[in-house]
Formats: sequence, C-alpha cells, structure tokens
Amino acid sequence: MTGTLINAAAIIVGSIIGIGINTKLPKRFIAIVFQAIGLFTLFIGVFMALKTNNMFLMVISIVTGGIIGEWINIDKYINRFGDTIKTKFKSNNSRFSEGLVTAFLLFCMGSVTILGAIEEGLGGSPNLLLAKSVLDGVSAIALAAALGYGVAFSVIPLLIYQGGLTILASYFGDYFAESIIIELTGVGGLMLIGLGINILEIKQLKILNMIPALIIIVILSYFFT
Repeated sequence: MTGTLINAAAIIVGSIIGIGINTKLPKRFIAIVFQAIGLFTLFIGVFMALKTNNMFLMVISIVTGGIIGEWINIDKYINRFGDTIKTKFKSNNSRFSEGLVTAFLLFCMGSVTILGAIEEGLGGSPNLLLAKSVLDGVSAIALAAALGYGVAFSVIPLLIYQGGLTILASYFGDYFAESIIIELTGVGGLMLIGLGINILEIKQLKILNMIPALIIIVILSYFFT
C-alpha cells in the first residue's frame, strides 16, 4: 500500500502547514477559507453525482444505506472516536471531530481514490494515488487552517478505507467493472454534496450514516448494470 502510505504522509504534512497558518490568520480569513472549501465540495459533488447512468440505483442505495447507517448510528461512533482522540491528545479545538470527518469524506469519496486503490491492488504503479497525494496535501493545508488538528487524524480512517480497497482489489479486482466504478463515484458525489451543505452550515446532515450506500451501490451495480 505504498500509494496510500504516501497519501497519508502528504495529508499529515499539509495539516501541519495548515495548523501553522491557522495561528497567524485572523478569524475572518479562516471563515472565508471555510466557505471556499464548502463551495468547492459542492461543485465536486455535483460533478461526480452527474456521472451516474442509473439514478434509480443511486436513490435506492442512498436511501437504504441511510436507513442502515442510522440504525447502526455510524455518525455517533465516528464522532465519539474523534472525541476520544481529542481527549487523549488534550486538544481544546472545538471543531476537532468535524475536521476529522470532513477531511476523511473529502479525501476518500472521489473516483481517484477508488481507481487508484484498484490500480495499486492489481499490481500497477500507484500513479493515481501519487497524484491524489499532491492534491490532498494542498487541500489539507486549507482544511487544517480552518478546522485544525482533526484533519491530520483523518489519515486513520483513510488508511482503513483506501488501504482496504487496495487489498480487496488485489483479490477481487477483476470484478470491479467500469459500470460499478461509475455508479460508486455517483453515490460518493451525492454524499459530497451533503458534505458541502454541512460545511456551508446550510443544514447539518448525517453524511456518515449514509456510508453503507457505497456498499449497496456496488452490489446493485454488479447485478443490474
């Protein structure tokens, strides 16, 4: 998982730079950075969601996934995880958990994550993940400037998710058809739209509780596309 490890390192370095900037910028500049990130996230989300070739499967996946996630209450456990880390490191950052969750979703919901993990899992050079590392490192600077230390700790769920995809691809890569990747990207985009709404504080949506939709869309796409 060389590509994923480099990706995590780039995020940590970017976060350290962003945290340094955070201490020197007035709050009004931090606020405008946060708003810019929110708009960019909405744009990326719409761009990805429109790639779907089957809106019916997308709706079924996001609704069913949301119900399952709400039943499990993934949002509560992830935020509790963030609060536990925050307590252990004695951080007084009120947006620690928000930074962890926002960064994880932004770094992991894109098609480059999926394609890069599959590329490396199938034994190829991690070119896509290396390119993603540069983009994520730069994004981490802006995110950490606005949200603080939580962004750096997003590498923990990133290693689990992205690394897990790489391992799965090494065993089941032949089953990742292009149609499945397209629909998975579409659902990921829909979740990023929700994340953008959260960042802009239009309304707080439980995006984490919709994560099971990513598994459901893979299953549905395998059988129906």
